[in-house]
Amino acid sequence: MNSASQLIPLLNIDEAEVNRQLQICNACRYCEGFCAVFPAMTRRLEFNKADIHYLANLCHNCGACLHSCQYAPPHEFGVNIPQAMARVRLDTYGDFAWPARFGGLYKRNGTALALFSSLAVALFLVLTLVVNGTLFSSAVDGNFYTIFPHNTLVAMFGAVFGFSALALVIGVVKFWRTITPGGEPIEATDALVKTGGAVLTLKYLDGGHGEGCTNENDAYSMARRYFHHFTFYGFLLCFAATSVATLYHYLLNYAAPYPIMSVPVLLGIAGGIGLIIGPVGLLYLNIKRHPDHGDAAQRPMDRAFIVLLLLISLTGLLLLGMRATAAMPLLLALHLGTVMAFFLTMPYGKFAHGFYRSAALFKSFVEAKREGH
Repeated sequence: MNSASQLIPLLNIDEAEVNRQLQICNACRYCEGFCAVFPAMTRRLEFNKADIHYLANLCHNCGACLHSCQYAPPHEFGVNIPQAMARVRLDTYGDFAWPARFGGLYKRNGTALALFSSLAVALFLVLTLVVNGTLFSSAVDGNFYTIFPHNTLVAMFGAVFGFSALALVIGVVKFWRTITPGGEPIEATDALVKTGGAVLTLKYLDGGHGEGCTNENDAYSMARRYFHHFTFYGFLLCFAATSVATLYHYLLNYAAPYPIMSVPVLLGIAGGIGLIIGPVGLLYLNIKRHPDHGDAAQRPMDRAFIVLLLLISLTGLLLLGMRATAAMPLLLALHLGTVMAFFLTMPYGKFAHGFYRSAALFKSFVEAKREGH
């Protein structure tokens, strides 16, 4: 087996720094009872490139280890696991992106997302003018399909979503194959159940000790976990609303617009509210977050994604509330533009982190199962 010094030349600067810090952590092991990173770390004596990317994606950037570490800055060892891991995660997304040439979008994600959003909104504003002749009309009667036929929207968004979903799946599969040696038998059921539980509860946003994350100082708070819950479940409720509406349309031959008290609209309202509370809270925490708690290079990507989710929910709720007014065509164009921007950037922005982290969590539970934990 290669020594750590022999492995370092195979690593880039960010990976080599994580390797250095993990060697110190593995000798200390004070944080062994914290999040999933440290039990997985202690199963290794050396850290190759695949191990480093795996452990980096296990890290939830809660900050607990930073504030517990006796070797954190200003100590000469300069151990800051959350910050070092954040840099490698950004490398992970770019390295495994498909097509590979699009991997650079992660490093410029804030700019890329703003550009895609502007272009998508402009596209739908122009299309609305071409189709409807105006951005304001009192003759639409609350029916979105008088502006854009249902089949047209399905074709446009279906094609973009299909490509983005494929790109995301290919990237995560490449990541999984890299961090998991081929031919190893996997007892998946128990690990899948535990992974699902950790994802649905956002377990490791409790700081590993149940008191929450640190943010602008060393005080623990559950706020980050709660705002993530609002965002995560708000998104799932909006997805459920779209899914139910699709079933209504194709199985029941029941076309939109639907009344306020219908299932898809109620689900959409609940999801939209969640996608306002969650992103507003996360944006506030991100702005207040101490720079030592993460890598500044990810902040544009994080904030751009949060703002995009907020714009989707705000335009969606405004569209619902004003669908029978003259402003409906304009609001429809704005909402469709923000949703299209989300679909376009889905595999090349912050949205992807949940899938890479889920894969890393699954691997950690598989490893723990093999050791009888």
